Amino acid sequence: MTSLPEGYSYGPWHEGPDPLAPPADLRDALDEIGKDVLGGSSPRSALEELLRRGTRNTAGLDELTRRVWQRRAEIQRQHRLDGTLQEVRQLLDEALEAERAALFPDPSDDARFSEAMLDALPAGTAASVRELAEYEWRSEQGRENYQKIQELLGQELLDARFEGMKDALRNAGPEDVERINQMLADLNALLNAHAQGFSDIDERFAEFMRRHGEYFPENPRTVDELIDVLAARAAAAQRMLNSMSPEQRAELAELSQQAFGDPRLAQQLSTLDEQLRGLRPGEDWSSSGRFRGDDPLGLGAGARAMSDLAELDALAEQLAQSYPGARLEDIDLESLERQLGADAGVDAKRLAELDRELRAQGLFERAPDGSLRLSPKALRRLGETALADVINSLRGKTGQRATESAGSAGEPTGATRPWLFGDTQPWEVSRTVRNAVLRTASGGSGGRVRLDVSDVEVVETEHRSRAAVALCVDTSWSMVQEGRWLPMKRTALALHQLISTRFRNDALQLITFGRHAMPVELDELVGLEGTWEQGTNAHHALLLAGRHLRRHPDAQPVVLLVTDGEPTAHLESDGSAEFSYPPQPRTIQRTLAEVDRLAKLGAAVTVFRLGDEERLTAFVDLIARRSGGRVVAPDLDGLGAAVVGDYLRRRK
Repeated sequence: MTSLPEGYSYGPWHEGPDPLAPPADLRDALDEIGKDVLGGSSPRSALEELLRRGTRNTAGLDELTRRVWQRRAEIQRQHRLDGTLQEVRQLLDEALEAERAALFPDPSDDARFSEAMLDALPAGTAASVRELAEYEWRSEQGRENYQKIQELLGQELLDARFEGMKDALRNAGPEDVERINQMLADLNALLNAHAQGFSDIDERFAEFMRRHGEYFPENPRTVDELIDVLAARAAAAQRMLNSMSPEQRAELAELSQQAFGDPRLAQQLSTLDEQLRGLRPGEDWSSSGRFRGDDPLGLGAGARAMSDLAELDALAEQLAQSYPGARLEDIDLESLERQLGADAGVDAKRLAELDRELRAQGLFERAPDGSLRLSPKALRRLGETALADVINSLRGKTGQRATESAGSAGEPTGATRPWLFGDTQPWEVSRTVRNAVLRTASGGSGGRVRLDVSDVEVVETEHRSRAAVALCVDTSWSMVQEGRWLPMKRTALALHQLISTRFRNDALQLITFGRHAMPVELDELVGLEGTWEQGTNAHHALLLAGRHLRRHPDAQPVVLLVTDGEPTAHLESDGSAEFSYPPQPRTIQRTLAEVDRLAKLGAAVTVFRLGDEERLTAFVDLIARRSGGRVVAPDLDGLGAAVVGDYLRRRK
């Protein structure tokens, strides 16, 4: 047998899931989902709401979306798009000022003629640059500035369509400009061949990348990938132009002819844009944005800003998850981190993991109608949480605590009997000591008393091993309207969890009553949505409770009624429900008659009153007197503890 090596080895982390990241907290997430479901939301909408809201340690989709729109607003609020025009105008003004300074000392007619030419320049920047194309500069600074204008225009035009081109073309010479023109000519030829469906397009693409790949840091692998990259960039440049005023667009169009002092560049770019429009008509070529900031952007930076806006718009759509088939895996994490930082990417990953784990852990299942519902596993977890809250509340109010033998002891009969092997009843201490004293006194032990197992007597109890429990909960609209819907459901969850785990022999029936009453399973009650319906049919609910008790004649009967209104409906012999407000005497009579039938079965009805209306108070007091039960008026936070506590008290 080969022994395992001792110790551990550590190495660098090469992407993938973070091994040190905390696991998704499914219990907290399920509790949040449970609150929404208990409040009337569907499980699907509750899951979606959790992802939108996020958790304690993870920003939700709504927060990420807010930050996306904030980032978008910042771009438009901080910048404007006339940076290139402004920079050209500044260079031109400096050139003209330096030229006039160089001409002023010269008394010759040539100097006066040159000054006249400068004075006659058009007001527009583009027109002035065009007029000076053949001008012979006297000033070295003027000549350099004019050359800078031509270089700047070429760099900006190319940077608007090719990533990083501006930096690559700093201090570009005539050879560099010629190479760019050749690349553009080859690129247009490649795209034209692709549009015409040439069979050797892959070979043409490979040759193009071999010759000009340095201009494409994205490293496209196919001609279609190349077109996608170029079209996205060109569309951003077009949207930037759309965002300018007509005068600014006209200025740039005229200035582009002076790029690098070679009109071929503008012509090649125009042809490229036209081809890309035809190859990718689905790109956004027509929209625009409103920029109102103080920071001027050049053409390249402006195109990047428009690309950022498009990327942010796409992220907003992905985060909204409102399109058919949307998944959290659709979110472009690289784009999200690029726009909002690494923390945003981590939050999105955690949300996707939480969504995936909630589904993978079997907490949801498909109902027969195709809808999503909480699984029995999820209901058990919600029940555990609800019961734990109730137990904590009971501890705080009464000093009670949970024990493993809860319910195992019965009520004392007043009699005792000798202890037998296996008995768990409490000792009757006084009789046990008395027996020991009598035994030792007759045995002559010299006054020393010693206990023997034969001395022990235990308290005799009687214990009914089973209980039949009917929990009747009011589901009329007032329960929703007054905020009693969620506490009612959490109470049912807690009682169901207690009985299903600690008192499994007990028979619990959940009964809802509005205009009509009906027995429901736990998942039906949990997923029940509040609906506008007039009527509080306690008569029908108590009738169903009686049927449940009669099916378990050997069990101790327990009837618990939770309501916030007096009975305003009763069941007729034909099964229809008759509603009347204020209640008719016939409704009161039928309800009390059902209370009397329950009393004959030995069931004392405990009513949990959730309202303070005078007629409601009088009626529930009447129910308690007629059945030998009682009325409890808990606050909403204490409803669960009141119901569970009464069940435990009644079960003994």
